[in-house]
Amino acid sequence: MAKATSSAPPAGSHAAAPINQSLTPDDKIGLYRLMSRIRRFEQVSLQHYQGGKMAGFLHLYIGQESVAVGTISLLGENDHVITAYRDHAHALAVGMGMDECMAELFGKATGCSKGKGGSMHYFEPSKNYWGGHGIVAGQTPLGLGLAYGLKFKKLKGAALCYLGDGAVNQGAFHESLNLAALWSLPVIYIIENNGYSMGTSQSRSSAYPSCLAERAAGYDMDWELFSGEDIYEVRARTQVAIERAHTLSRPAVLEIATYRWEGHSVADANKEKYRTKEEVERFKNEHDPIQRWKRVLIEEGIASEEDLKKIDKEAQKEAEASGDFAKASPYPTPESIFEDVYWEVDNKTDAGQTGRHFFND
Repeated sequence: MAKATSSAPPAGSHAAAPINQSLTPDDKIGLYRLMSRIRRFEQVSLQHYQGGKMAGFLHLYIGQESVAVGTISLLGENDHVITAYRDHAHALAVGMGMDECMAELFGKATGCSKGKGGSMHYFEPSKNYWGGHGIVAGQTPLGLGLAYGLKFKKLKGAALCYLGDGAVNQGAFHESLNLAALWSLPVIYIIENNGYSMGTSQSRSSAYPSCLAERAAGYDMDWELFSGEDIYEVRARTQVAIERAHTLSRPAVLEIATYRWEGHSVADANKEKYRTKEEVERFKNEHDPIQRWKRVLIEEGIASEEDLKKIDKEAQKEAEASGDFAKASPYPTPESIFEDVYWEVDNKTDAGQTGRHFFND
């Protein structure tokens, strides 16, 4: 029978969790630096978008930084990440550089997807990062496939598959849950629940008993609901699911409550209509994950206010420099449109030469 843990443990227990006790002072400062870099990157990208330097969509992660940073900080050599279209933070969290990420937003050849993917299609296989997907819930069966590959190869790893609260109503997600449970695959579906499916509140878009993650009980899967505001809690609660996936090859659904400060995308003209100004300001002032972690570092005597201000300034400088890099980079050549379509063609295999990409005969 699937287990659920949705009640909060005693105060202070998350910091005392072994996975958090193993953090060094430098590790903790590193988590702050990464969250700050993500926020500055998003803020600078917004400025360039509003300045007409980018086209297409831009889905910002401001306010949710502790979720990507906290969960990805737990991963090892055989763990993989795949996510939806709000993908910048996950890319930076796995170690991708600001330059290649910003250049991709500008559609430049120096971008991580050679300027062909844009905001929603970051990609870096060398870091076990598989995108970046624009189709709602389209990444969920792919995350399942990553987990299947791990089990098939007998590797001790897990696939973390991120999705928004709106994706839980897609058929592909439920088909993925069914197979994950049926085949006992090490996939962890992480619902980054920021409260709104585009512009529709959860209560108006989804039917659920106590929370969205509880739907996993119908597939006899483990599930949990917890806050994404405290990075200690994110790490402690996610580590349980990762250990279970590593040792027992069991899937799970984690619903992490978070909040995006900006609209669904930069093109969201109704962002101030479906949410009140008071609500947005309350989350900015009272539930900012970066400010919360900053207080922890100061209270623990790990860093001073001045130390952290210096980190913020460095992150801002790096983000601005990435914008300059992107502006100075060339656009893809017209000829390159035929490249990176099929691996077989680029590598001149027999299948690529004959057009038989998927069949032997």
